[in-house]
Amino acid sequence: MSRTLFITGVSKGLGRSLTLGFDALGHRVLGCSRDQEALEALARKCSDRVSVQAVDVRDDAAVASWIQSAVEEAGAPDLLINNAAIINPNAPLWHLDAETFDRVIDINIKGVQNVMRHALPHMIEQGRGIVINLSSGWGRSISPEVAPYCATKWAIEGLTQALAQELPSGLAAIPLNPGVIHTQMLESCFGSGASHYEEASAWAERAVPFLLELGPEHNGQSLSVP
Repeated sequence: MSRTLFITGVSKGLGRSLTLGFDALGHRVLGCSRDQEALEALARKCSDRVSVQAVDVRDDAAVASWIQSAVEEAGAPDLLINNAAIINPNAPLWHLDAETFDRVIDINIKGVQNVMRHALPHMIEQGRGIVINLSSGWGRSISPEVAPYCATKWAIEGLTQALAQELPSGLAAIPLNPGVIHTQMLESCFGSGASHYEEASAWAERAVPFLLELGPEHNGQSLSVP
């Protein structure tokens, strides 16, 4: 059965690979990212089942407009995947200026809530839907020099599990650790060592079917892509 998915951060990394993977299986994907050029390149690789739009998830009004247009185009999502996130440059916490810290918080936490704020009423109205908020291994453990990123992913774990207790029957909220995957974000932390990890395209071959199997029975569970 074909599903409708809303995915943030689709221009690169995990979001891009998920979009391509879901599209290849015949599912409908409506995605957003800040990078218009990268979105256009992604669209050229996808079928007409995929619609993408330039949106900064920090901008609540822009998110509201995107969600409304996406719902009008395809209906409420069966799966809402909050993937958009950034990481701070490696540095001790006291070396990071306020602007850098705020940017990580605003995208990784506030951006997720902006999307949920506008998508969830539509999902509740249709009586079904799964919210998947991408967490991290660093949302369940910690590492030096990425304290702001760790803080946001720990926040995603708590935010999502609290949301799970608020949702009506038929819906679910799941914090998901994708695992360690070779992306630009990982390169910013590990440098050339990032190449020793699995590529996002290979990861998506496992992640896509796993995500499609998630249902209301998984509500509130902190899961990891196997």
